[in-house]
Amino acid sequence: MEQPIHQLLMPAKVIYGPDALRELGGAASAYGTKALLVSDPVMLNNGVVQRCVSLLEAASVTCAVYAEVVTEPTHLYVEDALAICREHRCDVVVAVGGGSCLDTAKAVAVMMRNDGFIGDYRHKRFERAALPLIAVPTTGGTGSEMTKVTVITDTRTDEKLMISQPELLPCVALVDPLLTVSCPPHITAATGIDALSHALEAYLSKKAHPATDALALSAARHITANLPEAYRNGASVPARTEMMIGSMLAGAAFSNASVALVHGMSRPIGALFHVPHGISNAMLLPAVLEYSLPEAASRLAGIGQAMLPELIGKGLTDRQLAEAAIGRIKEWCVLMNIPNLRGWGIERERYESLLGKMADDAIASGSPANHPKPVTREEIIRLYMLIYDYEFKH
Repeated sequence: MEQPIHQLLMPAKVIYGPDALRELGGAASAYGTKALLVSDPVMLNNGVVQRCVSLLEAASVTCAVYAEVVTEPTHLYVEDALAICREHRCDVVVAVGGGSCLDTAKAVAVMMRNDGFIGDYRHKRFERAALPLIAVPTTGGTGSEMTKVTVITDTRTDEKLMISQPELLPCVALVDPLLTVSCPPHITAATGIDALSHALEAYLSKKAHPATDALALSAARHITANLPEAYRNGASVPARTEMMIGSMLAGAAFSNASVALVHGMSRPIGALFHVPHGISNAMLLPAVLEYSLPEAASRLAGIGQAMLPELIGKGLTDRQLAEAAIGRIKEWCVLMNIPNLRGWGIERERYESLLGKMADDAIASGSPANHPKPVTREEIIRLYMLIYDYEFKH
């Protein structure tokens, strides 16, 4: 019987460790001499953007700056940054920030060499390679620096467009945990659980294979062992370093194995109600894992062993290991003050009026088709209803 052939796509180079940012100039100058730096007001105000500009200029790379990404990425950010990139005839893009900055920069880099609207490429291939992209994450969670994925909201339709193509993969991921020590606890919580959801969904995905399994389980171990400490003590460089490693591994896992029902359902919540991506994933994760138990107990047991190694050898069944993992996630949601949708302030009547659209948008994204348990439109609507006032207490 012929054995399956798999592939792994990752950045050509990954540079990581405390103060890895000092390598930025050399990394960028290998690809170009005119950079567009995409960032956000926080990084601008705390001096990180200026340090990046100085590092680039010291390597003879001139720099135009777009530091206006203040929400999850929209096509408007992409168009504004693209105009600056074209005006300055940039030949390399540097992204410094959270997942929103990185996703915006990916779209800019690829649209510099492709025609039309970024949303056009949800269902068709890019014709030309992107400008080289150097991705520098400042949160420990999205893993976007490792992926061939960008998610851009079309504000005209309130729909999050997930685009996954090799042209979106950064050339260099430059991962410096020192850039994350100033992250406030609520962002650490949201991005940390986001990273865990990447690992778990990559492991559960129908597209998973042995290499992505290894990445996903290793990511789960790093994240589980360090997220509580990173949340409680943001200045802990060891915890922040381990979280960045976990986020990188999880990003590589889901970039190659894809995500599933949690992410498919999360995107419409973010697009319609402006709930940050990590928070909406956290709102969904325990309920979706519980829903998945009948068909995915053995895979969830593997997750339980990765998250809770102290339970290995205790004679627990697959279901017990799976339930222990779900219980730990619920404990974290309580510890880190993750709200449900009612607690977020979403009005029930409006929420219920949009259930059909949310279910349709989730299915259209393609992610629910990767889930180990087949899911219907009606079941997605029921899950949306369940999480509205879901209680995380375990």
